[in-house]
Amino acid sequence: MIDPVNNFDIPDEWIARAGMPREEMEEKVASGMVVVLSDGSVLKRGYTTGTTASAAAKAAVLSLKKTVDHVSVPTPVGLRAYLEVSESGSGRAVVKKIRNDHESDITRGLDFVGEAREADGIRILGGKGIGVVKRDGLQVPKGQPAINPNPMKQIKAAVQEAVEELGLKGAEVTISIPEGERVGKETLNSRIGVEGGISVLGSTGFVEPWNDHLGEMKGDLIRCTDKVVLTTGRIGMRYSHMLFPDYTVVMVGSRISEGLGSASGDIIICGLPGLVLKWGNPKMLEGSGYVTVVEMLEKAPEHERLKEAFEMAIERGEGARIVVIDRDGSVLMDSKKES
Repeated sequence: MIDPVNNFDIPDEWIARAGMPREEMEEKVASGMVVVLSDGSVLKRGYTTGTTASAAAKAAVLSLKKTVDHVSVPTPVGLRAYLEVSESGSGRAVVKKIRNDHESDITRGLDFVGEAREADGIRILGGKGIGVVKRDGLQVPKGQPAINPNPMKQIKAAVQEAVEELGLKGAEVTISIPEGERVGKETLNSRIGVEGGISVLGSTGFVEPWNDHLGEMKGDLIRCTDKVVLTTGRIGMRYSHMLFPDYTVVMVGSRISEGLGSASGDIIICGLPGLVLKWGNPKMLEGSGYVTVVEMLEKAPEHERLKEAFEMAIERGEGARIVVIDRDGSVLMDSKKES
């Protein structure tokens, strides 16, 4: 049974421990909304801010001509997401970000509001509660709403579906998050240069659950293989499968040290520079004048601190191969090539 969000082949013994009829389990797994753990526990995924914003935007357009109480939108991994619409009418709709089993997801339960009008083509605007990018070096240009490229594409695709369903020439949709500014103060947004609200994010459309049991499951998975890639996120996972096809790829996020502690044999640590290099040297940005590692890479690619952090990551890896990749999958640094 394959988890369609991360392409993980769930062992049959894990499914057996869940004690759920296989047909029911297959349906839940196929939806992308559950993660099966090694002890048989089943955790609930959530939908990202990008998916929730997509639903609010599509519902707002649909509400120009009809009442909407639920909506389906595409996700970047090819699955459909299904969300309830709290309010709709006259070009305005509200969708609540669903609860999930990620203990530190502070955006759970937030209202996302879409306000739409017919227009030529499709245009997406950021309203109150969506942060604005104030620095260079992020995925979104300075001065623009903090809606990352993948979710922006997702939102536009959802709006396009509504436009086609209603036979409109196009739509302009403003997305706002009434509590976004308050919640944004509890995030790291201000430190990386996003002010006035939260960011709209999500490379898969789904929020991975996380609790201590999931950490144990990933430990089990790492211990069960003698060739493993520990990767930091979805982009790292995608390209690690391509770069290292003979390895088991496990996403550990920022918990690289925990993953390393469970691993043995042939180990590779692969991911984007922000997590890998800061794992090597958590203080690499202090006093540098740069807010993010990406900004440093773009503006000063030969900066001594980049090389220093990479060397520290090699040291912390205790023999693991360290590979730093760009967002397009190109290899920026590789300890095997430098050794």
